Amino acid sequence: MRRKIPSNSALMAFEASARHGSFARAADELALTEGAISRQIGRLEAFLGVTLFERIGNRVRLLPNGERYAAQIRETLDRLERDSQYLMGQPSDSASLDIAILPTFATRWLIPRLKPFQERHPNITLHLAERMEPFVLTGSGFDAAIHFEHPAWTGMRTHRLLHEVLVPVCHPALIRGRDPATALDALPRLHRRQNPEAWQRYAQETGVVLTNPAIGPRYDLHSMQIEAALAGLGVALVPRLYIESELAEGRLVAPWPDGESISKTFCLILPEPIRLSDAPIQVFANWLLKEVQPSNSTL
Repeated sequence: MRRKIPSNSALMAFEASARHGSFARAADELALTEGAISRQIGRLEAFLGVTLFERIGNRVRLLPNGERYAAQIRETLDRLERDSQYLMGQPSDSASLDIAILPTFATRWLIPRLKPFQERHPNITLHLAERMEPFVLTGSGFDAAIHFEHPAWTGMRTHRLLHEVLVPVCHPALIRGRDPATALDALPRLHRRQNPEAWQRYAQETGVVLTNPAIGPRYDLHSMQIEAALAGLGVALVPRLYIESELAEGRLVAPWPDGESISKTFCLILPEPIRLSDAPIQVFANWLLKEVQPSNSTL
């Protein structure tokens, strides 16, 4: 099916004219005549069936429809330029993968482990993009996703990676000289905005007394909670797999029981079986599954 897309020349002329608010300045930028710019804009308006500029004598003014379209076209052209420049600089035997991933899992777990993969497979470049919610993987532009197990991935190939176990942690100074059993109720508690009932569920599961479990500041990401805990702002209920180094180094302490049932499972999601995927995604998927094997014995 033939796509109904305007010519690149018309789009570039329009974007430059919209940005400058002038056909003449757009002509200077693109090394064209002002008449050529005007003709390109006219062809674009005829193609769209929409007037983009108001002509007032020798002056032009971008109309509201034109303003919206210009913002969309500018983003598309910028992305096309970035992608083209990236591809132009790649060796012929290189490959790249676009992975959608939960941000804290990326920064706290995956990225610290990527150097050996990069050294072993220097021809594969990984591009990581944050995605907080499940989405339709097919047609999204992503080769794979690393996300929570969720019904939205039905029809995709889902491979379990790690099971998150939430644990309360804080700066050691906050409980120095105090009984941890009673200190948790007195200390400020830090919440994750997407899981506002986590502390209440934790108290019910463990039997730890929390007089008012809902009180306390809220953060969008676990990484924000961890930084707040490191700063001594309170107790964060976060996945243990994110703070293993801080616990080992003594920068955070966890004298309370884990919240075993307040958890989710991280998964690798692929649009097709690993063996049928392109070679680069096979390499990455097999490496990732091997990387989690020591922690994956219960799955």
